[in-house]
Amino acid sequence: MRTPRWKTLSGAVLRVLAVWLVSSLTLLVLAALLPDFRLQSPSGDSLTRTAFTAGLGAGAFGLLSALVWPVLVRALLLVPAFVLGLLVFFLNGTLLLVALNLIPEPRGQAAPETAVIVAAAMSAASSATSTFLAVRNDEAYHRRLVRLAGRRGRAAVPGPVTPGTVFLQLDGLGHDLLRAATHGDRPLMATVAGWTGGSHRLTPWHTDWSSQTGASQLGILHGSNEDLPAFRWYEKESGALIVSNRPTSAAELQRRAVERTGDGGLLAHDGASRGNLFSGGADQVALVMSVAARRDKHNRSRAGYFAYFSDPANATRTAVSFVAEVVRELVQSLRARFRRETPRVKRGGLYPVLRAFATIVERDVVIAAVIGDMLAGRTAVYADLVGYDEVAHHSGPGHRDTHQVLRSLDRAVALIAKVARHAPRPYRIVLLSDHGQSHGVTFLDRYGLSLADLVRAGCGLPVPRRAGRTPSGAEAREAARAALHRPEGKERQGGSHPLVLTSGNLGLVSFPDVPGRITREELDRRHPALLGTLANHPGIGFVLVRSGKHGAVVLGPAGAEHHLDTGHITGADPLAAFGPGAAEAVRRTDRFPHAADLMINSAYDPVTGTVHAFEEQIGSHGGLGGAQSRPFLLWPVELTPPTPDGEPLTGAEQVHRVFRRWLSEAAGPRQPVRPEADELRRSWQDSA
Repeated sequence: MRTPRWKTLSGAVLRVLAVWLVSSLTLLVLAALLPDFRLQSPSGDSLTRTAFTAGLGAGAFGLLSALVWPVLVRALLLVPAFVLGLLVFFLNGTLLLVALNLIPEPRGQAAPETAVIVAAAMSAASSATSTFLAVRNDEAYHRRLVRLAGRRGRAAVPGPVTPGTVFLQLDGLGHDLLRAATHGDRPLMATVAGWTGGSHRLTPWHTDWSSQTGASQLGILHGSNEDLPAFRWYEKESGALIVSNRPTSAAELQRRAVERTGDGGLLAHDGASRGNLFSGGADQVALVMSVAARRDKHNRSRAGYFAYFSDPANATRTAVSFVAEVVRELVQSLRARFRRETPRVKRGGLYPVLRAFATIVERDVVIAAVIGDMLAGRTAVYADLVGYDEVAHHSGPGHRDTHQVLRSLDRAVALIAKVARHAPRPYRIVLLSDHGQSHGVTFLDRYGLSLADLVRAGCGLPVPRRAGRTPSGAEAREAARAALHRPEGKERQGGSHPLVLTSGNLGLVSFPDVPGRITREELDRRHPALLGTLANHPGIGFVLVRSGKHGAVVLGPAGAEHHLDTGHITGADPLAAFGPGAAEAVRRTDRFPHAADLMINSAYDPVTGTVHAFEEQIGSHGGLGGAQSRPFLLWPVELTPPTPDGEPLTGAEQVHRVFRRWLSEAAGPRQPVRPEADELRRSWQDSA
């Protein structure tokens, strides 16, 4: 039964008055506590007059926040959206000073730095009051959350009876770590722990050789991650360096996937993509890298920033959390240094800011967008929360520094589940990760030289005396660049020397002056010591090279070889330690047109689960070995099992087919199941 209009209006008026009263009381308390803030004339005023002045100031501040703040946010988004988080305090303080100057017979005065504190406290108080009152009224709660998602003025209408689906990706959280975080008397993730074994079922799945977000998300959202050999790689025919999380590269990878499959993507029917590298064919996008490079009216990727930050209370809360996260990282980094924890990587420079951007700003904006999608009744939503992955890279996958991030992710899941009760249609929430992370000391710290230096030494080239270090925070760094509209990062390309690129514990070596993929025989003629130097190094697990005589060959120490085309093995199988699916994963990558001349996987200890990242990461992913290849899928029991009879779920493309089936079960014939990816891949290869 619809609530009478007069009752709705009277409730809204009462809520406005309550927020006004709380804001006025907050002003009075702050005026009594802060020496540089007053609400009285120099000669003093009565309590009644002071209270009246506080009411005028609170009313003016609230009115300015409602009318002026959204305009300021939209204007700032025309420059860089990321700067908004850094200017929130200044803007709020400025609005308060303007509000105080609007009081007749100037009685309100505040020092600029004090105005910032007062404005932040008022925004927090009004937000808390408004939220408390709203959650006690379903319609008010609905309207508030829709407004926070940027959908003002849309009337609530009954939604479809068929369930929608929210796919929530907890980036980088491996299956075994999720189990550890959901077990015990006081689990880190209490909400998810309550789901496991109850309303949901937990199962692992296995990534492809390239165990990183670009390969996994492209396969999951678009049904094909063919010819995506790593996080970054060099394409000889064009001289282009492809980096999965850069806007131009992500747009090109998505275009290729759509061309191969002939399908728009998992989210093409009434879908939304939030915080992802790729759109999945969704019309509604926010913080999606593949559309971030557009400069036309059709690019709504940054609309998520405006939708969230247009509420000054949201902006203040996120800014406070942002600063707190920067301080937390500084404290945690110092603690690790004082305790001389090992392994350890440098965490200075911009990393504390990048971490706060990933764990706070992106998280808050993505969650608000997902809430708006659910209240709008969208059929399918796919969102990525990247905070855990960023922190685990620098602290380690199971380090205590990640515990606070896991708790915040659990709270996000709980909030989304609560909002589902107010949505116009039922929702199924599927939790998943795109990969895990494997721990271990870096290759550089363990052996004193980088992979690039080792390759140069094997080629007889001079090696720098001081090994260079790769920049940290690469994933959050590119997200921040996109938010800032800054130029994409550049790396060295081309030349006659070997080009060495790294993706976690996976290394790629290309010889730009050699057309096509160099053969083992040609490489032995050019650099006779290179393959032996790499294959026999204790920090390297195996090397993939293409032989003109034997096809794909995997090289290991002491002359070990695994001929992938015939299955012939000489000596100890170099792939044995990496599990039964390793040979097929490497064989598939070898068929990619843009596989590097040499594909190098670091050593892996199956007892400790450690790998040696070729980047500055003590929690890494990108290759084979350990937890990085074993993400999870937590799915509602009302859905059909991912695979029959508990068969292994392998590869992002198979996960895509499972998700297609689940959407089809809910939506009927409107969600046709796409043909098998293998058949589409073969047809694409034939046409290419």
